[in-house]
Amino acid sequence: MLRSARILEAPDKWSSNENGLPLDSILVGDCVDEMNALPESSIDLIFADPPYNLQLETGLTRPDQSHVDAVDDDWDKFESFAHYDAFTHAWLKAARRLLKPDGALWVIGSYHNIFRVGTALQDNDFWILNDVIWRKTNPMPNFRGTRFTNAHETLIWAARSQKSRVTFNYEALKQGNDDLQMRSDWLFPLCTGGERLKDADAGKVHPTQKPEALLHRILVGTTKPGTVVLDPFFGTGTTGAVAKRLGRHFIGIERDSDYAAAALKRIGGVVPHEAAALEPLKSRRAAPRVAFGSLVEQGLIAPGTSLVDAKGMFSALVRADGSVKAGDHEGSIHKVGALVQGAEACNGWTFWHVDQDRGPVPLDAFRAKVRAQMNKLSA
Repeated sequence: MLRSARILEAPDKWSSNENGLPLDSILVGDCVDEMNALPESSIDLIFADPPYNLQLETGLTRPDQSHVDAVDDDWDKFESFAHYDAFTHAWLKAARRLLKPDGALWVIGSYHNIFRVGTALQDNDFWILNDVIWRKTNPMPNFRGTRFTNAHETLIWAARSQKSRVTFNYEALKQGNDDLQMRSDWLFPLCTGGERLKDADAGKVHPTQKPEALLHRILVGTTKPGTVVLDPFFGTGTTGAVAKRLGRHFIGIERDSDYAAAALKRIGGVVPHEAAALEPLKSRRAAPRVAFGSLVEQGLIAPGTSLVDAKGMFSALVRADGSVKAGDHEGSIHKVGALVQGAEACNGWTFWHVDQDRGPVPLDAFRAKVRAQMNKLSA
């Protein structure tokens, strides 16, 4: 049972699952205490934006001596590196307990803390999958001219363990990147304009509010609709806002009641996307396996059919057992495709075609028909 805690409920609904999780809600309290009170192995993904421990000792000013609105809040101050390390180990231990066996964690930081967090991740048996560089299009300049402009932050994506089979929507990310593999350097602007939450005096509600575009890519790429995302440093609720819009459940933990109230109001105004728009592009690897022989058995490709390559250079005869023959070469569509080309390997599904009235049709088009029928039967 979930222990008694102050819960700010989402204004449109409050829900729970079979584990009794307070879905789509904000828990106000210490992140470690609240995580330890949640059921073990119940969370699909954790996104963490912990204090960076910036160690700012004096106020930051511009050359004209005007004040820079930097991060100097008490929640970002620690007595020493040892205290910060102890804090990091505590919340990571609590986070790992919460993750499902195939769960994963994202954590973001700057050069002040990300290397210490990376060490703590490995010390707590997480398995690091990638580090991602968020390159800012509009970074704050280095006003004193004593260092490089700090124009990026680092994210670490880590699995709960080396054996975890984490969600990675490879095809969806690739399609969103103009059919190119998604790289580990991401270009986004800082949170500005209408997205930035302001207080009554037109100041920032939270100094480190993250852009929604960043969370959008993370959730689209590494979660599925309906999964549960936990943010133990919820702040003004960027994770919750994006999760709600994308059809994911969220649980936020925030010790500052003012931040939590601002997050609640913000999330209440979010309109979820239609369910049909949320299903990610499926990976070809996840599609049902179809053997070429089954196309012959079902009559989609008749024995005696002549297969050709797209350029008309090679041909092969389909036999009743699902094998093909091209001259002295015989075997599977893949083996024979490789042999006629003198290549080490070949994808026979895309190499071989069937001549039809509308032109050559790749075998992969016939396989797609079988897969569509299989999906219909399993639905």
